[in-house]
Amino acid sequence: MSDVGNVAVRSLTRSPLFATVLYLAVLAGLVTMSLVALANIFDHKRALARTSDLLNQLRDRKTPGTAVLLAEHPGTPFLEGPTVTVAGAALLQRVAMAVGNVGGTIQSSQVDVLGTQVKDGFVGLVVSCEMEQPALQKLLYDLEVGMPFLFVDQLDVQVPQMTAIGEGAAGKIRVVLGVSAQWNGSK
Repeated sequence: MSDVGNVAVRSLTRSPLFATVLYLAVLAGLVTMSLVALANIFDHKRALARTSDLLNQLRDRKTPGTAVLLAEHPGTPFLEGPTVTVAGAALLQRVAMAVGNVGGTIQSSQVDVLGTQVKDGFVGLVVSCEMEQPALQKLLYDLEVGMPFLFVDQLDVQVPQMTAIGEGAAGKIRVVLGVSAQWNGSK
């Protein structure tokens, strides 16, 4: 054995206090490492339980079925009609009904049944209308969630001009709205 090894063995055999302290220090280190490892395992177990609970909540979440969706918003997702002209009239009727439901009035409308989108099965409509400002949000919501599925392609809003005193001119906002929908009859 080397001199260092002999010195260590002689110190341990001659001083039981030194050997006991060294034994307790090694034992405390091993217990500390075991406790840290157990704490780490329990942390991972808690994180796994939280993730599993979240996954179960997402799996159990009920998505509205087709019947519920149709009950809330009756109709079909596509424009109906034997010809593109009839589908355009159905689109105009749907938008006119939505504008009327929020208290607005249509000033002019133009249905696009000959454009490039018609080849892809879409019918377009541009409507100019007037309504109260709070009604615009209701109109857009109605168009987006109702049936058939409508896509707002253009939205231009003109608000009344301010007078010299700082009050808005009495009135309604003017809205130019471009809407398109898919026509199912072209396929």
